[in-house]
Amino acid sequence: MNIYLVNGEKLKAYATVIFDDAFVVRDMKIIHGNNGLFVAMPNKKTKDGTFRDVAHPLNKEMRKTIEESVLNHYKTQVDV
Repeated sequence: MNIYLVNGEKLKAYATVIFDDAFVVRDMKIIHGNNGLFVAMPNKKTKDGTFRDVAHPLNKEMRKTIEESVLNHYKTQVDV
């Protein structure tokens, strides 16, 4: 996993996650929202102006696992 720090007000970093040395997901965003840090999945803007995730977990358990891992890695980078 790689964390790329950003000096933004809300956007704090980008993350790249590699699953089982076989699949990569780039451009996950670590964002500081109203309720603290969260991970936003990579997305693209559609023709109607809305955004749609291009990669995302299919259940709550996997989302929680990814988010906890990404945020833990982010916190080790910030604490350095």
